[in-house]
Amino acid sequence: MKKITVIGAGNVGATTAQRIAEKELAEEIILLDVLEGIPQGKALDILQSSPIKSFDSHIGGTNNYTDSKNSDLIVITAGLARKPGMSRDDLLIANADIVKSVTEKSVEQSPQAIIIVVSNPLDVMTYVAFKVSGFERHRVIGMAGILDTARFRTFIAEELDISINDIDAMVLGGHGDSMVPLVRYTTVSGVPLSELLSKDKIEKLVNRTRNGGIEIVNYLKTGSAYYAPSSAAVEMVEAIVKNKKRVLPCSVFLNGEYGLENVFCGVPIRLGKEGVINIIELKLLPEELSALKKSAEDVKANIKKLRI
Repeated sequence: MKKITVIGAGNVGATTAQRIAEKELAEEIILLDVLEGIPQGKALDILQSSPIKSFDSHIGGTNNYTDSKNSDLIVITAGLARKPGMSRDDLLIANADIVKSVTEKSVEQSPQAIIIVVSNPLDVMTYVAFKVSGFERHRVIGMAGILDTARFRTFIAEELDISINDIDAMVLGGHGDSMVPLVRYTTVSGVPLSELLSKDKIEKLVNRTRNGGIEIVNYLKTGSAYYAPSSAAVEMVEAIVKNKKRVLPCSVFLNGEYGLENVFCGVPIRLGKEGVINIIELKLLPEELSALKKSAEDVKANIKKLRI
């Protein structure tokens, strides 16, 4: 891929740009932000690490959307971060305005791009980008389930004192308190998690996963997570750039799948060079499907608060 633009030079955006550069996923990387000097300084700092990290991708910072022209991929991280006591939904109106503006400006320069949204509240912001861009649904994707699944796997590995590499899991639904970790599909080297941990311990891990973001916010006080979110975003970028056709949980526009319509929600998809190749419909138990629909209804309720 020739050119990737990351919009938002805060912690998430800058770390995302750094990881993209180090993996050499594009010839040119643009770090864009409204704050003068911030993207330029951070991009130059990342660039100066290239002789040490041995990457040849070029990265530059800018405040001008014309510098993002003809991007193949746009990663939107712009927006306000959560603070202690705030839910992702508290960010709704302010971040919707930000995402609307950056989407309009970026797609004007890159009408053929694929968009990955990382801004919170994730599913609603991805809906905003989808509606504002006018893109086909396979070209607008939200990063959520990969991060939530990573947190779930991390907590399981800690609890069992085992390698993270032996854990397979899947978290669906909206990126919020009603997310749906699929315990039935969670295994350790093929062994169902339910055979290794009690129901009570599993429920504690599920709840910690749902509160994984705010746990970090409460520690940081003045910001939110960025190492894991940036890693999750770059996993999506790599799947697209290298046409890996990875099966990953992402927030996508549903039009009848799982009985859901006109909403962005986290479900497993195949991800490749054109974006979403297809949506995978798992055979869910009634209670699992009910939880997924409840999560989607929470997203819809927030979408209705916006003038989109």
